[in-house]
Amino acid sequence: MESVMNSSPELPKVDRAALRAKLLTEFEQTLEAVADAVDNAPAGRLIRDSEEPARVALDRLRAKVYETAMQGKVDAAEAAFSPSAEREDRQAVPPQGTPNA
Repeated sequence: MESVMNSSPELPKVDRAALRAKLLTEFEQTLEAVADAVDNAPAGRLIRDSEEPARVALDRLRAKVYETAMQGKVDAAEAAFSPSAEREDRQAVPPQGTPNA
């Protein structure tokens, strides 16, 4: 099984510019949410009242970045996939009913 995994073709790299463009709005919204959490916390409760909302916003961004990067990788791999190239890599199999030479 190890040899099968090692023989698989290399996947395309994640397009970082496309990833950045897709996530810019999400990043800006996260910055706003963190800044709002800090700004809205009362004196004496700054950490207590801002930490959880900031963590939630940052966790949401982390998950979105990972999900978007993974989807970009899958999309790039699917776009690069050529069914005809896969068939060319295999040995020709004679059609059924044809005698082998």
